[in-house]
Amino acid sequence: MNFGELSGFRPDLAFIAHWVKKESHVLDLGCGDGVMLDYLQTDKDCSGYGIEIDDVMIPKCIARGVQVIQRDLESGLSIFDDNAFDTVLCLSALQMMKNVEGVLRDIARVGRDAIVSFPNFAYWPHRIALLRGRMPVSKSLPYDWYDTPNLRCATIRDFEELAAEVGLQVVECVALDDGKPVQFLPNWRGSLAVFRLRKI
Repeated sequence: MNFGELSGFRPDLAFIAHWVKKESHVLDLGCGDGVMLDYLQTDKDCSGYGIEIDDVMIPKCIARGVQVIQRDLESGLSIFDDNAFDTVLCLSALQMMKNVEGVLRDIARVGRDAIVSFPNFAYWPHRIALLRGRMPVSKSLPYDWYDTPNLRCATIRDFEELAAEVGLQVVECVALDDGKPVQFLPNWRGSLAVFRLRKI
């Protein structure tokens, strides 16, 4: 997969990919169909593994040539040594975890750097939906309240505090809307929060 294909398919991943250095050893948590690792392997000569629990996604990863391990992230990353990876990705998966703090501590243990993204609950359409007495539904939160896999709702400011508590320094934070960075009032206008983190 080349950059143009990735940009057309998932503009958010295309933006995030520029933070991953060439020839990095990468762990992609909740890797889905493996599209990000496919791109990183093909275009940036990266190596690594994806972790995914969904039975439907495993064959898609394999078809892309992505080494995937079927595992529940809630069970931890004890199969990996400390500092085993240059970069750990957790893209739009953290909000589905019961033990967010535990997953972040594992990320800090096994990776030197991390990139984490999640739907920003402070995004203005989400706030308006709540003011109208409804749970928000949007591109970043595409499920109804009764069938959502999302267990946690966070804002950019919430995550900054938790990152510091688990030993991760925020190197950069960008709010995206339709895959493009939002400069003005990012916590209000960004639908997806993306953090580049480094172990303290």
